[in-house]
Amino acid sequence: MKGIKIGLLALLIFASSCKSTETAQKSSSKKPFVWEAANVYFLLTDRFYDGNASKTIYLDRTKETGKLRGFEGGNLKGVIKKMKEGYFEDLGINAIWMTPLVEQIHEGTDEGTGFSYGFHGYWAKDWTRLDPNFGNEADLAELVKLAHSKGIRIILDGVVNHTGPVTPKDPVWPDEWVRTSPQCVYQTYENTISCTLVKNLPDVKTESEANVSLPPALVEKWKKEGRYESEIASLDKFFKETGYPRAPKYYIIKWLADYVLKYGIDGYRADTAKHTEEDVWMALKNSCSAAFEQWKKQNPREVLDDNPFYMIGEVYNYSIHDGRQFKFSDKTVDYFSNGFDNLINFSFKGDANKPYEELFSQYNNYLQNQLKGKSVLNYVSSHDDGGPFDKQRKKPYESATKLLLCPGIAQIYYGDETARPLDIPGTQGDATLRSFMNWNDLKENKATQDIYAHWKKLANFRKNHTAVGAGVHQKISSKNGCFFKRTYQKNNIKDVVVVGLDLNEGSKEIPIDSAFAEGTKVRDTYSGQTTVIKNGVAVIDSNFKIVLLEAL
Repeated sequence: MKGIKIGLLALLIFASSCKSTETAQKSSSKKPFVWEAANVYFLLTDRFYDGNASKTIYLDRTKETGKLRGFEGGNLKGVIKKMKEGYFEDLGINAIWMTPLVEQIHEGTDEGTGFSYGFHGYWAKDWTRLDPNFGNEADLAELVKLAHSKGIRIILDGVVNHTGPVTPKDPVWPDEWVRTSPQCVYQTYENTISCTLVKNLPDVKTESEANVSLPPALVEKWKKEGRYESEIASLDKFFKETGYPRAPKYYIIKWLADYVLKYGIDGYRADTAKHTEEDVWMALKNSCSAAFEQWKKQNPREVLDDNPFYMIGEVYNYSIHDGRQFKFSDKTVDYFSNGFDNLINFSFKGDANKPYEELFSQYNNYLQNQLKGKSVLNYVSSHDDGGPFDKQRKKPYESATKLLLCPGIAQIYYGDETARPLDIPGTQGDATLRSFMNWNDLKENKATQDIYAHWKKLANFRKNHTAVGAGVHQKISSKNGCFFKRTYQKNNIKDVVVVGLDLNEGSKEIPIDSAFAEGTKVRDTYSGQTTVIKNGVAVIDSNFKIVLLEAL
């Protein structure tokens, strides 16, 4: 029966995608967009920018918290403001991933690192409504429409694994919905999934196929807000059309797919992917894909291109070195075959200590062989990784060069480009990674501005050339520097670039190795200089130790 449901959904997706092809080319971006070459900007909405006239905290979340564990005032209006100012475009961003926006538990709790509210978005109370501290539906609609007008995709963070903690204001969901014990010990597949991630984080029974009623507290909430009838009608329609049982996971899948259907969200980053049965993600992908194609039909003028709905998974501790098989102690799982286009790569932060050519050639080998047709998202810092590549921000230039020139997808965590501090005195746990964006440094500090300029040049080069992230890497020479070319040829897209690193200042010869034909005019996008290929060499005279060559 489940196979029939998935087949029907796939048929719906195919039929609707065929009809949307004609309008799919109206992208504002001049270059075809390829997810495997994307520049993804990851931000915590509450920590990015406050778009209100003054800091406003809703739902009486005003108790004293541990340092950086309360709401700081960032919101969707702030993201919109920075987008209107051109911040993301200037930085070369073509996809933005935001932490979950759904309504969080109203109270806070202490997990052992100080009293905390759900500023991060991972403590859901109601999946069907946005948290007022982040913004409202009009804000989200404006953000997505504005982003699409600039050729920028929006990725939301999807949580299926758990509800928020239980507090006096936030009752536990019924037993048929969640388990509150045992706590995971992460030794086997079973005790990584059928358990709570931490104490007081109720685990959704995603393995269940049994019909369950809505949690009484949620019903009461909807009635108080005057939307009970409309929510029930929408649920009835979903379950009738899909044939799914009214099991916990399908309710949540429906609620997440609604954001795609209503706003045209381009993708989901799946939180805690390995802590839920892998077929859950396939079901989410199918529902969101159907919703995305329906949105395209209803909004033909806003369709960017033919790219289908996108999903990337957070399989904690997955490494590119694992290939397609993630290994539990007693089982291996291919998450790429279970709804995910790509996975987050947790090993880049360590691999980034390798020399340029060793790092790039190794990643090219994985992506062109074991992971052919797929990719990984690399990062140097993130919101819950206490061991980033450069926690003290002593190597911001090297961080950018390795991240943005490495094969694979690049994730810029908000403030990587401005060397936002990751070691904040007085914080406990991951709060130290989540300080407010250091806008004043970017405005007033020359050193910060220089760092930003480096990130900006590399990110825009990467954005403009699919070959950088998704092309084939080939070493040219290691004499007097590190020289390589990248070549991408697929779906009528052909792109070639040549890069030189660790070069001398002043005049330098860049070997081309047939990347560009003799007599071709090329530009070094880092210095802005142009030259002509002569005798298989490009000569650039600049004060920089890096050259990024493109054909004109």
